[in-house]
Amino acid sequence: MSISQNKVVAMHYKVTDPNGAELDSSFGGDPLIFLYGHGSLIPGLEKALAGKAPGDTFNATIEAAEAYGERHDQLVQSVPRSMFEGMEVEVGMRFRASGPDGREHSVIIVELGDEEVVVDGNHPLSGIDLTFDVEVLQVREATEEEIAHGHAHGLDGTAGH
Repeated sequence: MSISQNKVVAMHYKVTDPNGAELDSSFGGDPLIFLYGHGSLIPGLEKALAGKAPGDTFNATIEAAEAYGERHDQLVQSVPRSMFEGMEVEVGMRFRASGPDGREHSVIIVELGDEEVVVDGNHPLSGIDLTFDVEVLQVREATEEEIAHGHAHGLDGTAGH
């Protein structure tokens, strides 16, 4: 059985940045299990997986636009430090913040000043091409419940609901 819409996939992966530094890996641990075609993965990796079958191994470089998107300078902003009154803040901390559109966004503190704090609303991996080494372990039909929920319920379809 090959990977297509509404199939549950179990796979191992290793992801590296353009310098070859490992960013994440499931090898040596539990595989990633997901429902294909429901936006669980970055678009470029999902496209690279289409048609693959158990036992397939491959390497795919995913451009930033098909991974976590391009960086947007307007998402880096200085805000008054007083917004964090009474909080111990440090570089690397993440917060949920309301944007000008009223929606909540995740931001990370990238710089601390006496009067201002610089926050970045870009995903930490935005603007970076990523290379994946993938081993497809299992592909099965999703259950009706998994499709309705929009995610996999484990290797056999019975866990996690």
